[in-house]
Amino acid sequence: MLRCVYVDLDGTLLGPGGSLFRAADGGVSLLGARAVEACFRADVEVVVVTGRRQSNAYEDARLLGCSAYVFELGCALVLDGELEWLTDGLVPSEDEGTIHDQIAASGAPAILDEAFPQFEPHLPWSEGREVSHLFRGSVDVREANALLAESGLDWLRLVDNGVLTGGLWPYLGAEVHCYHLMPGGASKLRGVARHMQNRGYAPEECIAVGDSREDMEMVSTVGTFWLVGNGAERDPALSAEARSHPRVRVCEDGFGAGVYEAVISTLAGG
Repeated sequence: MLRCVYVDLDGTLLGPGGSLFRAADGGVSLLGARAVEACFRADVEVVVVTGRRQSNAYEDARLLGCSAYVFELGCALVLDGELEWLTDGLVPSEDEGTIHDQIAASGAPAILDEAFPQFEPHLPWSEGREVSHLFRGSVDVREANALLAESGLDWLRLVDNGVLTGGLWPYLGAEVHCYHLMPGGASKLRGVARHMQNRGYAPEECIAVGDSREDMEMVSTVGTFWLVGNGAERDPALSAEARSHPRVRVCEDGFGAGVYEAVISTLAGG
């Protein structure tokens, strides 16, 4: 029996331009909203799991009717109004400021900026964040994380949160990705696992839906992960990995239509 759906927002439930009502082709689609409706009608909890900052995630969850959300790529969980940091003891303080401030003070953002020319803050979305530093560009994540470790900053990691659509930054390369510089122990997987523990959900009672490699890691704690079609289309390597994994399914459709496909197929026992 399905009890919970963990869903990413950008590139997954939300269509082009971050709209709940836009389809992959730019047309109108209500399927994302109908996916949420189907969950509520079946008494299935919906949990937003996003890279967005807390203020945005709060409003998104409120509009969707969700009582829990994971924000900044798993750096914290808010459950029934209670916030829990999932950053291994790295928390805001009066002396050192926000976790975002503490990461800035470590020098890590400057090190990465100097090392990789095709790398810059993902403005304006990089502003007003509490934890992770948000970038866009084209870098080798393994190389970046090795550089952080060599600099004594192995308590941080750079995470690839997927390809940015729209082609707005051609000077950064043919394929521009979104990256989060964040505490090493934080992840969407950890946020989902913590929520499941609090609610008492078993893996087979939960699914997750997303569009990126970071999203797909959630398969380690849920019964099935669904990769929306647009995520598979824009990242052939990720698509190949997804199709070879026994508990990952690739949606035929993208964005909200893919979420609807995942929800309805699971409710129907498919």
